[in-house]
Amino acid sequence: MATKKGNSISPDKFAQYEKLVATNPKVKLKGAAIPYTSHNGHMFSNFNPDETLGLRLPPDQIDAFLKKYKTGLVKAYGIVRKEYVVVPDELLKNTKELRPYFDMSFAYVNSLKPKATKK
Repeated sequence: MATKKGNSISPDKFAQYEKLVATNPKVKLKGAAIPYTSHNGHMFSNFNPDETLGLRLPPDQIDAFLKKYKTGLVKAYGIVRKEYVVVPDELLKNTKELRPYFDMSFAYVNSLKPKATKK
């Protein structure tokens, strides 16, 4: 079932993601088929084809998140994405609890050198 954005993410999960992204006025939801967020050319959250939300965290925060939420690293297209954690569905439903991690993710990519644009 496609959402209003034309992707195949379940409408409930997509709505939760929209709600999370809306907590930060500096962030805009991008991508039609694969929804994601990015800043300065660095992606920091996205839905994967298996409908899991991946969140890019600072390297020193990954292990604590993995242990606390009993989750793993994102695996997409046969590749383990070492900076991306899988956000459990129950956490995705809890915007208040997830928001600090989303903000941490945004701050992390904001600290990275901007990628050159193609323009």
